[in-house]
Amino acid sequence: MKLLIVRHATAASADDPETPDADRPLTREGRKRFKKAARGLAEVMSAPDLLLTSPLRRAQETAEILGKVWDITPVEEPLLAGGTPESLLASAAAHEEHAMVAVVGHEPDVSRLLAHLLGGAGDRLSFKKGGAALVELDDEAPGAGCLLWFMPPRLLRALGE
Repeated sequence: MKLLIVRHATAASADDPETPDADRPLTREGRKRFKKAARGLAEVMSAPDLLLTSPLRRAQETAEILGKVWDITPVEEPLLAGGTPESLLASAAAHEEHAMVAVVGHEPDVSRLLAHLLGGAGDRLSFKKGGAALVELDDEAPGAGCLLWFMPPRLLRALGE
């Protein structure tokens, strides 16, 4: 299975006392920039078989943008908000009948998942908002993943213009 890991796009500030963290939406600029990044992702890879998203609003909105580009409906996965690398991987692996699964989540969760998959080799790779990585998995063991690519949002946007 291949696993596409995506960090949500730029969202409203966490400092706003009126908006609970789970309800923070993408900013207008975050939407605009991620639409380009999503088109860039569509240039470098075909649509995944399954698109899983954290239940937090900013991740759902990011997944909806991806879903429109690939004509696929995101599916909410609660473990993608604050889960351990093992639980995130188990969530994706539960859909092993799919050759390609995409997940939209949060930092530090997505970086921890990548590090886990690469056996700690990915611990220096942190995702910028709207960034993505593609990993090929032979099995679910720590370090069993092979990093195919890691792209910051700036590169994805350039590919989507």
